[in-house]
Amino acid sequence: MTATRREFLKAGAVTAATLGTESARVRSMSGEWAMQARVRTVRTPVLEIGYEEHGPVDGFPIILLHGFPYDIRSWDGVPEPLVSAGHRVLVPYLRGYGQTRFLDPDAPRMAEQAAIAQDVVDFADALGIDQCALAGFDWGNRAACITSILYPERVRAQVAIGGYSVQNTVTPGRPGRAVGEARLWYQWYFNTERGRVGLESNRHDIVRYLWDTWSPGWEYTDEVYDRSAPSFDNPDFVDIVIHSYRHRHVNAPGEERFLEVEGRLAERPPITVPAIVLRGLDSGFGRPSSDPSGDQRRFPNLVARRLVEGAGHDLPAHRPDAVSDALLELLA
Repeated sequence: MTATRREFLKAGAVTAATLGTESARVRSMSGEWAMQARVRTVRTPVLEIGYEEHGPVDGFPIILLHGFPYDIRSWDGVPEPLVSAGHRVLVPYLRGYGQTRFLDPDAPRMAEQAAIAQDVVDFADALGIDQCALAGFDWGNRAACITSILYPERVRAQVAIGGYSVQNTVTPGRPGRAVGEARLWYQWYFNTERGRVGLESNRHDIVRYLWDTWSPGWEYTDEVYDRSAPSFDNPDFVDIVIHSYRHRHVNAPGEERFLEVEGRLAERPPITVPAIVLRGLDSGFGRPSSDPSGDQRRFPNLVARRLVEGAGHDLPAHRPDAVSDALLELLA
């Protein structure tokens, strides 16, 4: 993915400048790399999942999971060093995005956190994968976290971009400080009928605005956005997004099959698999804390916690090297 930052790092920092040059090189190659990917679909009990595949089919599998409102193009700079190390890299579209479709045209379009995580397990099952490594951000990180909690034997390692993101969808949360509530404006918007109609009518305007505000140090070009834009024209995109944001605030029912799971997740269980937490220092949600204690508590087998310079919310697109390096370290 090609993208430019307004000010990548302050001039004069030689190592930082070198890192910035290397990241730019990786991004400049990513479009060509993505074009070489094998685009496929696989059928699970609920979905026909579209995904791209890189590397040898007999390599150890790594699954990369995107979030809202992004798609698999966020990962374009990540697979190359992983494939060079002999790994198989799988990058699926989440439900409601890209080429992924529901098998049953009449099935309710639901997307609570447990469902997104089950999609990951179903995806692995459909491909005959017993164990894998996971990396994700936003919705994808939540799915990875839950998969690690529920099926730790199937996750050799996890890169948690943004840290622990499991939600309590049983008990409504308490209102926060004004600055935090303001940053979540889109969630309150989507919990109204006006927000649903707005997302249907103005989805690309909303998505582009969120890209810009969540990564304020970056300038996303029209060319970059246009590569992802078709993913948001998925016929289920609006229903999936609306249900996700209403369910997490206890304003919409979830699937009955996940009631017990959501009850367990509401207790915020720790993640015991080996993990590295990455947090972007330039996120539009605010600068992450330098205190590691919270991540250490949630990830008792935490290998490293890194605050990543030059990265906003869409961290894999901005610093793909940080993601691939973390995965290679965990799998060494």
